[in-house]
Amino acid sequence: MKKLFLLFAVATMSLSIYSCRETTEEKTEDAVEEMGNDIEESTEEAGQEVENAAENAGNEMEEEVEGTDDMNADDDM
Repeated sequence: MKKLFLLFAVATMSLSIYSCRETTEEKTEDAVEEMGNDIEESTEEAGQEVENAAENAGNEMEEEVEGTDDMNADDDM
């Protein structure tokens, strides 16, 4: 009877440890995937900001060359 009880206890502990490991792996995979999505989104936003800044710089340079820049305007860099 003791052997049967001990065998059952060991089997139960083994299953519980295995299921915890699977849950941890799934959570880790989900977290890594979410981090990848966040990085991709942030990179796209940063790229858009750089494009906007380059466009504004180009417009300012054109205005300076053409002499149409308003020196007191708020759009100066």
